[in-house]
Amino acid sequence: MKSSKQTVDKSIIKRMWQIYAIILGVVALLFTFMSLGWLGFMPSFEELENPNSNLASEIYSADQKLLGRYYIENRSNIHYSDLSPELVHALVATEDERFYNHAGIDMRSISRVLVRTVLGGNRSSGGGSTITQQLAKNLFPREETSKIGIIFRKLKEWVIAVKLERNYSKEEIIAMYLNTVDFGSNSFGIKTASKTYFDKTPAEINTPEAAMLIGLLKAPTYYSPKKNPKNAMQRRMVVLNQMRKAEYITQEQYDSLKVLPIDMSKYSIQTHNEGIATYFREYLRQYLADWCKQNNYNLYKDGLKIYTTINYTMQKYAEEAVAEHMGLDLQPAFFKHWANQKNAPFFRMSEEDIAGIYKRDMKNSDRYKNMKKAGASDKEIEDAFHKPIEMTIFTWQGEKDTVMSPFDSLHYYKYFLHTGMMSMEPQTGYVRAYVGGINYKYFKFDNVHQGRRQVGSTFKPYVYALALMSKQFTPCSEVPNIPVTFEGYNSWTPHNSNSDREGQMVSLKWALAHSVNYVSAYLMKRFTPEALIQLVHNMGITSEIPPVPSICLGTADISVEEMVGAMSTFANKGVYIEPTFVTHIVDKHGVTIAKFMPKQHEVMDEESAYLVINLMKGVVESGTGTRLRYKYGLNNPIAGKTGTTQNNSDGWFMGLTPNLVSGVWVGGEIRSIHFRSTAMGQGANMALPIWGLYMKKVINDPRLRFSKEDFDKPSKPLSVELNCAKYQEELQMPDNVIEGYF
Repeated sequence: MKSSKQTVDKSIIKRMWQIYAIILGVVALLFTFMSLGWLGFMPSFEELENPNSNLASEIYSADQKLLGRYYIENRSNIHYSDLSPELVHALVATEDERFYNHAGIDMRSISRVLVRTVLGGNRSSGGGSTITQQLAKNLFPREETSKIGIIFRKLKEWVIAVKLERNYSKEEIIAMYLNTVDFGSNSFGIKTASKTYFDKTPAEINTPEAAMLIGLLKAPTYYSPKKNPKNAMQRRMVVLNQMRKAEYITQEQYDSLKVLPIDMSKYSIQTHNEGIATYFREYLRQYLADWCKQNNYNLYKDGLKIYTTINYTMQKYAEEAVAEHMGLDLQPAFFKHWANQKNAPFFRMSEEDIAGIYKRDMKNSDRYKNMKKAGASDKEIEDAFHKPIEMTIFTWQGEKDTVMSPFDSLHYYKYFLHTGMMSMEPQTGYVRAYVGGINYKYFKFDNVHQGRRQVGSTFKPYVYALALMSKQFTPCSEVPNIPVTFEGYNSWTPHNSNSDREGQMVSLKWALAHSVNYVSAYLMKRFTPEALIQLVHNMGITSEIPPVPSICLGTADISVEEMVGAMSTFANKGVYIEPTFVTHIVDKHGVTIAKFMPKQHEVMDEESAYLVINLMKGVVESGTGTRLRYKYGLNNPIAGKTGTTQNNSDGWFMGLTPNLVSGVWVGGEIRSIHFRSTAMGQGANMALPIWGLYMKKVINDPRLRFSKEDFDKPSKPLSVELNCAKYQEELQMPDNVIEGYF
């Protein structure tokens, strides 16, 4: 009987071992088949090396500072060496305290979850997933939704975790994990999160900041220090306590750190509307979209690094100059100028035409398009536009919450003057600063690249250049300051803005300095509009220019970008060089995939270019640009030209120094929005101050090493006399002889 019972016991034990062996075999086969990809997707070694993730492309300034990103997910990768030790300690202590002791799967943690959570119902006992398993889930997200599917997917994650541990070091796994996680506030990855919450790099993060960031991983919204500061404080305390238990910090450190407030003074969500060089970033985005399409890259996913020519400091100074002049001086003056005026701020427009403008703006608005798409009638939409609602509006003192109707907001924004500014090195073509408007969030139109407005007298240097290139004129050549009529063009006869020295012989230098229309017309009659158009096209101006005499006074619509590029020809000894915005592009592996070199060609000889510079110096020394000297204290060599169009609709200033050429335009959204007086609306008052403020900042910053040397003379001795008094003596000609010129 006993023997029979022993036989049965042995049989049961044997069968149990067989069942156990079968289970082990099945599990082994299951994991083997999973590893081989026979039971569904399993990443290959190549995919583990290059996991699919949406990496933001980053834009860098010439001085290696981050300008912004293009992204679907605002994510940028870092290496382990870029992390502060506090971040690593906080992560390991909170998410996986045995991280350095397992090979991807922590059986002790899994056992704890089975006993305490599954069997004991204690949900506070913690999770069983290691950092490596969480990385596997982040790199290759779950797709199944059924319970069985999730269990199967969990087993796959174990296999992927083991593979990751075999192919990467612990340090690499930590870096990869922190690159893949979501920290909330549109911040994916530790690099973006450090910038968003603390305006720091990951290497600069301290212990309480690390605890807050790692605490966010459990629930980015619930523990957001911006939306839920109390929750964030409590969660940070939990992480700090875990660091104390793991002996990364002492009890004393824990006691002092846990009571510190969370500093959110540097918090800033990284968006396309905020930050520095917003207009430039949008212009670059459009350019790069075409480049990426041609070269099979995705700007929003491939993690490119785009190195631009923008100088971060100079860009900052340019934006500050715009804000200082427009926000503190010109815009308040414009508001005051139009206070209590009928049909303000439109000048001499009928009520019917004004209504047409508002109707057009209404139909171009997102509100109108969305309501139309939803099926609303025009009457319903118009009624909605006249109904007051809560909204946030732009002011130069910051955003303001108010209540007004959408229609009233259209009227409100019509009062704002706009600007465009670009600054470029004439010898390299490198664009160092680019300000397309006053605020990209509220005014998307780019007045540097997109905008084309009448350039006024800033076009006159090209007319004078044509004369000097002919070798028939010099800066000291004198011409009659009298009216000129163009018979073939409806007897068009331009007029001067004042009667100073009318009827006398005046030098070209004096005429350009005082922007004399008669002299520009005189030169235009000597040379043809077609010749002038050919010259400026050679200087990089691509805008269509009608072949009529009036172009000599600047009636053509041209962009700031084109004008700066063309003017740089004079400072670059007659060689046109194309404005350049990008130097090179690097892929996510650090390999340079593109280099950019500007196109250039000779337009005029060195002497002619130098003579134009000499003429334009007179504008600053004794003409319409003198306030650069007496108001802004700029005593370095400057060649310049102001420009004011009809009815003061557009104010321009082009300023040239040996190493930097900058152009500024200021005006209303449409030409009928302007000052009613030339004193207020001229280029010297509207645009020149931005240039002056900008250059003052650039020159006074020793880090920029701005040279105050004069323009280089031509390599050969000048063939003409620049001392006009001496020129007159040599010519031995009376000052006021006009007869014989026509």
